[in-house]
Amino acid sequence: MAIQLDTEYGRVDISEEAVAVIAGSAAMECYGLVGMASRKQFKDGIAELLGRGNLARGVEVKLDNKRLAIHLYIIVSYGTKISEVAYNIQRKVKYVLNEVVGLEVAQVNVAVQGVRVSS
Repeated sequence: MAIQLDTEYGRVDISEEAVAVIAGSAAMECYGLVGMASRKQFKDGIAELLGRGNLARGVEVKLDNKRLAIHLYIIVSYGTKISEVAYNIQRKVKYVLNEVVGLEVAQVNVAVQGVRVSS
């Protein structure tokens, strides 16, 4: 399902995967984030760390009444304040999708799937 933007010049369709990649890329710029985690269940209690080529797999995009809900599954760096990292990610993702892309974002939810020592 595509997200539709109506402009003065016509209609723009944006795929949910494109929105997920943009949201994941914006999140990766935030301090304290090691990477995105898979949305699927843990394997033996350990979250799967996704590479930069798979950012969309760690992001879920839901469209409801022309408002977006973004769900990010992340792994944070050991020694950082988890609540601050999550808050910064929420602000950054909402800003990028609102101001840069032009989408109205209702909420950005962050699920911390693990903590890793960053190298």
